[in-house]
Amino acid sequence: MIDSAALLSSPLARGPGALPRQRQLIQRLKQAILAGQLPAGGKLPASRVLADELAISRNTVLIAYEQLTAEGYVIADRQGTRVAPLSAAAASAAKQATPPEAPAFRTAQRLSRIVATRAPNDGALPLTPGTPALTQFPLNAWRRAQDRALQAAPAATLGYGPPVGEPALREAIAQYLRVSRGVRCDAERIVITEGAQGALALCVQLLTNPGDTAWLEEPGYRGAKAAFHAGDLNVVAMRVDADGIAIADDAWDKQAPRLIQTTPTHQYPTGAVLSLARRLDLLERARLAGAWIIEDDYDSEFRHQGEPIAAMQGLLPDAPVLYVGTFSKTMFPALRLGFLVLPQAIAGPAMPSIVEMLRGGHRLEQLTMAAFIENGQFSRHLGRMRRLYRERQAALREALAQHLGVDHEVLGGHSGLHLTVRLPPDIPDRAIVEQARKLGMNPNALSTFAVTPQPQDNGLVMGYGNTSADRFPALVKQLGKLAKTLRA
Repeated sequence: MIDSAALLSSPLARGPGALPRQRQLIQRLKQAILAGQLPAGGKLPASRVLADELAISRNTVLIAYEQLTAEGYVIADRQGTRVAPLSAAAASAAKQATPPEAPAFRTAQRLSRIVATRAPNDGALPLTPGTPALTQFPLNAWRRAQDRALQAAPAATLGYGPPVGEPALREAIAQYLRVSRGVRCDAERIVITEGAQGALALCVQLLTNPGDTAWLEEPGYRGAKAAFHAGDLNVVAMRVDADGIAIADDAWDKQAPRLIQTTPTHQYPTGAVLSLARRLDLLERARLAGAWIIEDDYDSEFRHQGEPIAAMQGLLPDAPVLYVGTFSKTMFPALRLGFLVLPQAIAGPAMPSIVEMLRGGHRLEQLTMAAFIENGQFSRHLGRMRRLYRERQAALREALAQHLGVDHEVLGGHSGLHLTVRLPPDIPDRAIVEQARKLGMNPNALSTFAVTPQPQDNGLVMGYGNTSADRFPALVKQLGKLAKTLRA
């Protein structure tokens, strides 16, 4: 029998703040077994004996022994409670005076290609790109829509939902896209996803194999780059100019793609609009090459001059386009609702696999969003936000012109939630961003959006969605001072 006095030489802790004695005893015995102090096959003290020595109740010891038995630390039979045998590796490690050196665990090689370019989420800081005006969101209207969804199906909303999304939301999105974006779709071709990022990942899963080539805008959306690298794709960056993604004729022969990601309505982050000639050429070239285009229409609703530009997907019947949208910009990021419109040629063959791959969830949020669209609150909210963002963008442009104090070029049109400012190469954008965060601002460095940054990729991506117009003069003045101080 093991000498319990030596093993349990110190009493269990008592008093305020102490763990329950039952838990203390379990932890002490576990540690002794794992450390080899209680060797395999050794018999533990009888419950009455151990209870007397520790001045605790016998039930406490019995419950501790039962837990250790359930977890496989000990074996209980007619002869008593004995320490269970350890594996050969564990027993060897327990006998060593010093712990063995831990093995070098390897992660997937693809992770080395996913380079961190973003700071921790600072969405509440001014000038954060992509963050809408959360303080202006109509919470009361959202709560009412949520209450109606709960009242209509109180128990059903707690269970798993359809893997491809709630029918009510899919139908509401289809109707909205047909009218507002000119998208050719029906509800059966829509899949609800975990934001736009979930839609991008699903495109990779459905249409590519490791080693396939994917084209990415340069500079472009970092989430698309991460999704492509996570799929072990060969990522080829295609330069963006004032007319959007520019693809050389010979690229189709040299590096034929399987996927092409583009933000044609409001390129992220330069703000360029893909010209009609390039849209039509891209559609035809992709069709001939057997490639698929991912059209990321992330903030198309916020065009501040004229009518919204129609989606590329609707230009041609049966276009080789997977249309991706999100409510993170139009509603709020924490909603985490995106959607993917599949081409007819993909929807039929792929839907059974999609149903098997996905699990339905966020039912209450989806039903609430459907009601929010159907009762007109979504359209009213977009109208209010367009007016607000138009004013904020104009104010930021004026502040940049008056207070930045260094040579710069404002890129992009009058759309979205951000402006991109190109700076001279001798003003390091990453250094400005690092110092700006210390001052409570969160612009992004333009160079971090490029796979292979060029001198023209030096600048700042500045969000105005979450920042009131009266703050821009002071914020821009601070950025101007940083730029002058850090200038090489």
